Amino acid sequence: MSIILRRLVMVTALLFSTSQTQAWSWLGKDKDTSYANTRYPIVLVGGLIAFDDIAGIDYFYGIADDMRDYGAEVYESNVSALQSNEYRGEELIIQIENYLAVTGATKVNLVGHSQGAGTARYVAAVRPDIIASVTSVHGENRGTPVADILRGLIPQGSAAEELADMVANGFGFLWELASGGPNAKSQSTKAVLVASTTEGMAAFNQRYPQAMPTSACGTSGEHAVNGVRYWSWGGTGVRTNLLDPFDSVLVTVTQFAFSSGVEHDGVLPLCGMYLGKPIRHDYRHNHADAIRQLFGLLGWETDPKTLYRNHANRLKNAGL
Repeated sequence: MSIILRRLVMVTALLFSTSQTQAWSWLGKDKDTSYANTRYPIVLVGGLIAFDDIAGIDYFYGIADDMRDYGAEVYESNVSALQSNEYRGEELIIQIENYLAVTGATKVNLVGHSQGAGTARYVAAVRPDIIASVTSVHGENRGTPVADILRGLIPQGSAAEELADMVANGFGFLWELASGGPNAKSQSTKAVLVASTTEGMAAFNQRYPQAMPTSACGTSGEHAVNGVRYWSWGGTGVRTNLLDPFDSVLVTVTQFAFSSGVEHDGVLPLCGMYLGKPIRHDYRHNHADAIRQLFGLLGWETDPKTLYRNHANRLKNAGL
């Protein structure tokens, strides 16, 4: 056996005989398992058609496990797929209280994507005693013109609205059964449209203004309100990966809801993503990229897993 071959055998034996952590360390790629070890647990809150996982596929695709690898304690909430921020927020409060009972923690850090940001904001407004921070990721903080168009096509009180609500209830029922979510029979197109239109979110922001920028396209709001700290990040990518079917939908359908020159992520305008202290809002991520969907198909921008992991470290360094 040649010297080179013997060395290859020795290296192979080393890799298979040591633990995974030791092997990664030998390759110079060991993980700092305290990097994301926050004081309080992190709770991820999904947006429209939210779920924790279906058939092993996470809403926040691969993100929670990555943060756990770096020491974070992470829970993936499961609120109603099609409901208002307040309704979903009340469900989330019950889930948070369960997490606190299990962990012995006194508070949690909420990270909400899309409508999940509004859901998290509601909880922080009515129960600041159990919330350490709220982070909005591509958050629906001022509504979306996509919902405005749908509201125009489905007028309030119309037969079309009643039909859409019946379809939503059927879809929501099956979706919640698949994901093990709460209130499978309580889904509503009406509630989602009210919650997601620019008019509906303007009314929501009057009721719960915490950390919202005061001007129409302000880039920052109060960082700390009632003991809760607020952050946000967002992006303005639309078509970022030609292999991702979500990108085709964003380009061919939803982009027509936006006026020329308006920066957006395919679903939400950039001006609506700001909340509290801005981190960065020009990532080349579209609305689905922010949660690594579909199945992690991304462009050349930073992998969102890195953004969530770094934010957990940010929370850790802030004593949260």
